[in-house]
Amino acid sequence: MESRAVDLSGKNILVTGGSMGLGLATAQACLRAGGRVVICARGNSDLHKAVHDLKAVAGADAVDGIRADVTILKDVDAALDLVESRFGPLTSLIHAAAVQGPIGEVTAVDPDEWLEAVRIDLFGSFLTARQSCVRMKSRGGRIVLFSGGGAAAPFPNFSAYACSKAGVVRLAETLSQEMAPYKIEVNCLAPGLVATRLLAQSVAAGHTPQIEPVPAALGADAAAFLISDRAAGITGKFVAAPHDGWRDWASHLDELKTSDIFTLRRIVPRDRGMDWQ
Repeated sequence: MESRAVDLSGKNILVTGGSMGLGLATAQACLRAGGRVVICARGNSDLHKAVHDLKAVAGADAVDGIRADVTILKDVDAALDLVESRFGPLTSLIHAAAVQGPIGEVTAVDPDEWLEAVRIDLFGSFLTARQSCVRMKSRGGRIVLFSGGGAAAPFPNFSAYACSKAGVVRLAETLSQEMAPYKIEVNCLAPGLVATRLLAQSVAAGHTPQIEPVPAALGADAAAFLISDRAAGITGKFVAAPHDGWRDWASHLDELKTSDIFTLRRIVPRDRGMDWQ
């Protein structure tokens, strides 16, 4: 069934990590859908180029950018302030900023580098989501946090990234319940293996993927859908962009709301047809 186009008219969106890769593709998808977007990133040169290119396509009135580190409170607030000063009240956050962290078995990686990756990937997700919720509590809104490799299965040699991304999923599930009274809906999105700088770093370290990369546009389109009105009522879910039929989830709201499908959970023997527990 052909899905209707996503409409983000009237949405004021912050996209973190928006200067390259998946974040940039997500900003492009949101702008194509009619949203107004602020992107943020740590690197000035990539950020300036991305803003210039986005403005050339979408117009200066629809997009802006700011240098920000998602682990620093004042930077996150400055990015949110820019959204609201340029476009109006924040309606949506898409958090794409992440690092790969150290690559190698646990006995070989540097502990400080490991902790720094968790700080950026997990704490950065917490901080941007927290500050966005502060802005949205009076009127509601939608948040998408990006997950990744290791969130749903072990990911040897990428323990910092995997642990962070598994934590991000549980963060999204938890926030979805905490923020439900305020009509803030939160989901976590696994975009699939995308050919970004993170994949290039993995290959350079000698870890060739066993599956083919998917286009960044697939995850970007899923993120745009999840902040759209078509996704209203979908919250607390762990969405795999390449595998889940998310375009048609609006037709299954009752099942999504009343079951634990598309969530992290512990598997017990009875789930596998065993009768000893």
